[in-house]
Amino acid sequence: MGGVITVAHRGDPYRVRENTLPSFTSAAEAGADSVELDVRTTADGVPVVLHDATLRRLWGHDAPVAALSAAEVRRLTGGGVPTLAEALAHCADLGVRVLLDLPERSPEQARGVVDEVRATGSTARVWYCGDPGALRAVRRAEPDAEIALTWKRTGAPRPSLLAEVRPRWLNYPLGQVNQARVRWTQDAGYQVAAWTVDSRRTMRRLRDLDVAVIMTNRIGTLRAVADEPHRRR
Repeated sequence: MGGVITVAHRGDPYRVRENTLPSFTSAAEAGADSVELDVRTTADGVPVVLHDATLRRLWGHDAPVAALSAAEVRRLTGGGVPTLAEALAHCADLGVRVLLDLPERSPEQARGVVDEVRATGSTARVWYCGDPGALRAVRRAEPDAEIALTWKRTGAPRPSLLAEVRPRWLNYPLGQVNQARVRWTQDAGYQVAAWTVDSRRTMRRLRDLDVAVIMTNRIGTLRAVADEPHRRR
C-alpha cells in the first residue's frame, strides 16, 4: 500500500453513528484503507466496540460497559454496539484492515483482545494503538503485532518504553505534528501517525510532511487528498 495510509476514525461518524457496523461500511465505501475502532470489555469478559466507558452519549443509558454483560449491552443498544468478533468479521468482508484502540490501561483486558483477534483468525488484518500500558501487554502477548504507540506528551517516549513496545509508528495528536517532530521520529527509525485530522488543508500539510498514517472523521475528504500528487519537502 503506497502513500498515506487513510484511517477512518470510528468509521464514518459524520454520516453514520460511530463505532457501528454501518459506520464501518460507509468508511470502506468512501475508500478507507483501515478503520479505527475502540474496544471496551463487558462484565463477562466480552470485548465490544465502544469509545466511551458508558452508554450515555451514544445510546442514552448512563450505564458503565464494565458493569454490564454483553447481552445487556446488546439489549440496551438494540444490537447497535457490535462485539469485537462481529466487527472484525464485518471489516474482513469489507476488505479493510482494523486499527484497534485500547483506551484502558488494563493488561488483562488487552490480553483478552489479543486472544479474541487470534480466535477470529484476524491477526494479519489488525494493528493496535491506545494506552501505553495496554500496548505493553499486547507486545508481550503477540510478539509480531503491528503497533502504533499513542503518545500525547510533548517530550519523546522513553527509550525503555520504545524497546519494550517496539512500535512501527508513533501515533501523535494533531497538535504535536510539525516538521521537527516528523524528522525526529523518522530519524529514530519510526513512522509518524497523526490523529484526528479533519481539515483538507491540514491533511495536505501532513501528507507533504511524509506523515505515514492520517486518521480522520472525514474519510472521503482524506481519500481525495491522499490520491492527489504528493509534494515532498
